Formats: sequence, C-alpha cells, structure tokens
Amino acid sequence: MLSIANIQLSSPFVLAPLAGYSDLPFRLLCREFGAGMCVSEMISCHGLAYQQKKTLQMLSSFPAEKPVSFQLFGADVYMMAKAAGILNSFSPDLVDINMGCPVKKVTKKGAGAALMSTPELAEKIIREVVKNSEAPVTVKFRKGINAHSISCVDFAKMVEECGAAAAIIHGRTWSQGFTGIADWECVAQVKKAISLPVIGNGDIGSFQEARERLRTSGCDGVMIGRGALGNPWVFSEDGRPGLPADIFKGASRHLELMQQHLDVERLLAVIKNHIGRYVKHMKGSAQIRKQIYESSSFTELHTLMKDLASNQQV
Repeated sequence: MLSIANIQLSSPFVLAPLAGYSDLPFRLLCREFGAGMCVSEMISCHGLAYQQKKTLQMLSSFPAEKPVSFQLFGADVYMMAKAAGILNSFSPDLVDINMGCPVKKVTKKGAGAALMSTPELAEKIIREVVKNSEAPVTVKFRKGINAHSISCVDFAKMVEECGAAAAIIHGRTWSQGFTGIADWECVAQVKKAISLPVIGNGDIGSFQEARERLRTSGCDGVMIGRGALGNPWVFSEDGRPGLPADIFKGASRHLELMQQHLDVERLLAVIKNHIGRYVKHMKGSAQIRKQIYESSSFTELHTLMKDLASNQQV
C-alpha cells in the first residue's frame, strides 16, 4: 500500500484533480469504487485568500472521502503561503501544489506547468507552502517544458529538498498538453532519483494498466484522471461491468451522491456531461446520450438512469 508521510492509503490508485469533474460527489463515488485517495479540483490561492464563495464551495468535504487532498494553484509566493494557512481550518489530509496544469488561462499567469520554467520561484512557493501547511505537502509536475527541456529529475530533487512529502509526475511535457503518449520512463527515472514516494500519472484506462505501470516504473502509486470519467470501476480489480444495466447502476449511484451534495437543478448541464460519459462505447450510446441531454430536470435524468439500470424499456 501507499503511504505519504503519516497518511496510509488503502490502495495505491489515486483520483487526479480534474477541473470541472473532481467535485465532492465524484470523489466519494471513486472512494466507494476503490480509490485510495482523491484530489480536489484546482483551488486558486487568490480565490481562497479573498474568501470567494465559489472557491470555498470547492472545499466542501465529507468524512467518508478521507483521506482527501486539496490542490492549490498560483504563482505568488505570499498568496500561496496565505492560502496554505487558510486551508488548515478545512483539515485536508494532504495539500498538493499544482505545477503541472498546461491550460493557458493558468500558465499565462505563471502558474501550473509554467512554474517548471521558473524553478527558483517554484522552490520558494514549495518552501512557503510547506512552512504554512499543517498537512503534508505534495507537488504535481510534468516531464518538462518541451521535448528540448526535460527537467523532471532535477525538479523532483528540488521538490524533495524543499520538504515535500511526495512527488506526482505526469509523463508529458507542458507543450504536449494532453496530446501524444505519456512517457512512463521519466516516472521510473524520478523514482530512482529521490527517496520520496512517487506517484505516476498519464494514460491509465484500467485497473490492470495501473497495476502494470506500478510494476514497470517502480513508482509507489498511480494517479488516474480522464480514465476515471464515467468509469469509477477503473479503481476496482473487476473493472468496468460487461452488462449495461450494471453501468447504469453506477451512474445512478453517482446521481444519488450529486443529489446529496450539489444544487442539482442549477448544475444540471454539468451533471449531464458527467452522466453522458458512462455510455461511451456502449451499444446504442448515441440514442441514450440524446435522452440524457434532453432530460428537462434532474428528476427526469435520475428516473432515466434507474429505468435503464432496471433494464426496462424507456
């Protein structure tokens, strides 16, 4: 099993921070399906420091999801330190620093993967977050800036020297974004270079793939992102069910958790996006997806899923 500082995980497989997806219901669902830990969506240090309502809502948690990690992003040393201090009152088990997001609206402000191009600034941020956080701190970063600037090993050594409790590495460069194929050899190189727990990330679509990556890279844990969308079974050894009815039962459980923890009517479009992912590669998926997106209310959508799960004609 994977241990980070004093945190013992029940599984080495972790849900990645996914903007727009890793909300409380999805994290709870993935924990139910076997994830050892889940990481929140990216939380802006400025939004947290200024106590913005939307940012504070992203910090909603529930005992059943523990251990949980909250991920901070930003490029201002003072604001990141301040945000880390504020996070203490929310009692996360871990705090993760995002130094890997390649999205332009994040990197144009010097945050996310852009911090790999300013390692001196990245170092100051890590040291200050570690100093101000009561929870152990992890750092998520990438292979490098581009194919001509592969810096993950040196960056990982810096992360360790700054007092972080674990390193999380995505096997793509900043310039790749989410294109191309994730390089797991760089994960293996980072693991050999530092003594911290190392979690690898990139292109994991099944439990078996995750287990194989653990074996071949020697890393301590595997982080699963897009492969978990509409597929919480990625964290379960039995994998995605063969019967559509069982898949709809999983989608229905997701809806139950959404109903408990979200303003479901206001967020109906977001919810439809989540549920639409469950029918990917399924026979008749186009027609089912049409029914999902034509549902006029949360109740109608939930009834549709329950009827499909019961294998009734709808």
